[in-house]
Amino acid sequence: MDKLRFQSFGSGSSGNCYYIGNAEYGFLIDAGMGSRTIQNCLKNIGLNFENIQGVFITHDHVDHIRSLWALERKFHLPVFSTRMISEAINQYYYREKNINLPKRRYIEKNETLDIRDFSFTAFDISHDATDNVGYSIEYKGKRITFATDLGCIGKTAASYLILSDYLVIEANYDEQMLRNGKYPDYLKKRISSSRGHLSNDQTGYFLSENYTEKMKNIFLCHLSKENNSPQVALKTIRDYMENKNISVGKDVDVVALNRLNASELYEF
Repeated sequence: MDKLRFQSFGSGSSGNCYYIGNAEYGFLIDAGMGSRTIQNCLKNIGLNFENIQGVFITHDHVDHIRSLWALERKFHLPVFSTRMISEAINQYYYREKNINLPKRRYIEKNETLDIRDFSFTAFDISHDATDNVGYSIEYKGKRITFATDLGCIGKTAASYLILSDYLVIEANYDEQMLRNGKYPDYLKKRISSSRGHLSNDQTGYFLSENYTEKMKNIFLCHLSKENNSPQVALKTIRDYMENKNISVGKDVDVVALNRLNASELYEF
């Protein structure tokens, strides 16, 4: 009953949403998919919106906040974010609308927020939204850290990642596929910049250089439809890890999360 549970409901430019909790209650990380899809995903693991204690937002891009209006207005879920992220969301949703703004819970980076058995710490990451955070979450001595949508792994983000038992980390694009692909140059530059997205090589290098025996599961998230594939991402990560004599499948499990569909439910 009290095992840590994790499931990705979808991970990619079409929408991002993750469940973290236990069998009784939990939280959503981002809300970039339709509210009905999220509701059905929760139902499939024996939960509903009444079991959700809050929604934690990483940044204000639409593929991370698409259904926030419904979750706040219809289902009355509390939403947690930095003040800057919240103000940017208000501009997106409530611009030119004469309605009352929702009351959100503001969080500060590098300060821990305790909610029941869970402790949440937001930390700064490098991306081109208004403000951007990852989340490191502790539950009964286990730590899972989310780092989605970031162009580089800075010292602060790295300090949280290396302490984790479980990682949800971006592996957005294959460098050769992006370079030779059909995207216009400005978009290629945006994706590959230090405020864009992580490549498979960047993620693989970081993981291979910073792996500890504490790390049990690594989930690759936000894979590009056009510039990556699960097979390419997994091979790249495996090559980096095994070059450091880290056995994928034995020392650590690595999974590429599906862009559009829910993953299996993981219990730790």
